[in-house]
Amino acid sequence: MNGRQLLAIGMGVLGIAAALVLARHGKPAHDRTPTLSDRTLVEFTALEPIDAHTHVFRGSPAFTGMLDHLHMHVLDILYVDDSDSYLKSMEQQRKDAFSFVESNSGHAQLCTTFDPFLLKDPNFSKNAISGINNDFAHGAVAAKIWKNVGMEIMDASGKYVTPEEPRFEDIYRDIAAHNKTLILHVADPDEAWGIPSPWGFISKYYDANPQWNMTTKRGAPSKKDILEATDRVLVRHPDLRVIGARFGSLEDHLDELSPRLDRYPNFAVDTAARVRRMVYQPRDQVRAFFLKYQDRIIYGTDLHLFPAADESSAPSTWENQYSLDWRYFATDDTFAYQGHQAQGLKLPPEVLKKLYHDNAIRWIPGLENHLH
Repeated sequence: MNGRQLLAIGMGVLGIAAALVLARHGKPAHDRTPTLSDRTLVEFTALEPIDAHTHVFRGSPAFTGMLDHLHMHVLDILYVDDSDSYLKSMEQQRKDAFSFVESNSGHAQLCTTFDPFLLKDPNFSKNAISGINNDFAHGAVAAKIWKNVGMEIMDASGKYVTPEEPRFEDIYRDIAAHNKTLILHVADPDEAWGIPSPWGFISKYYDANPQWNMTTKRGAPSKKDILEATDRVLVRHPDLRVIGARFGSLEDHLDELSPRLDRYPNFAVDTAARVRRMVYQPRDQVRAFFLKYQDRIIYGTDLHLFPAADESSAPSTWENQYSLDWRYFATDDTFAYQGHQAQGLKLPPEVLKKLYHDNAIRWIPGLENHLH
């Protein structure tokens, strides 16, 4: 077969791919948000990538088509937020998330949670464990604690509850006994305590979400207090696998995260919603961190799709985020990442495979049973 024949075959394959994209997304390629190129798509999908940090409570054929197109698998995470009318209770979000998971067989799995606002109930631990175990029995592969533990919830005495709350101890033991994983999103970036980013990242999040501005809360723990409480949980439960969401809330301080990863072999981190802060930091330092801890970092985005959202734009929005992150991790291109000029890390293929697939499988047992 000569070169012209090979080229013709290749162009035919690209034509089929373009037709498939149009069929799935209902738009010509030039009308869509820029996404993964054909060559990059082959490299990306070959990894069977996993986004281990999402919040999805509805779906559609177009959304499923996007997941299928990218070979993407997602961990769908529940959490309780009393400031959100939808998330303030578990019943509806659990039902919607399970419905999404079931309708996307092979592409989605559930991470459950418990309601920490019920802490004052004398049967709190027992009821929380019962709910978690019921979700485990129906396929959930992990459980989560959110940042309202440490930053919002207080006990009967008015003291802030932290991850080392004694009434959580039986819950931790139960998760470990089921060989499941705990995802901990505790604390927030330094700005929540009035400390600016050392790298010049500017966030208006706390202007729009003043409930997380810790400078206004009397008696609130410091970020250091919350993270040290988490350290003590890791020490007391060495058989409990813990994933610290958002680089363990030390996204601006990799020099502080490194010794924690060295100290606690049961601790890993995910990248959810924090790549946009990585791009502000010295490239060589960030790259060295990813290489050194290549077995301890799990890809996640914090992308979400809530019932009230306009679903029609979700497929292109998600695919564009995946494209942007891949360019940062897999190439050494200089490009604009959410308005900031950055150079990609160009991680080696074996490290990319760990970041996008292997580490999620290792740190979240049971996840592999549900992949295509």
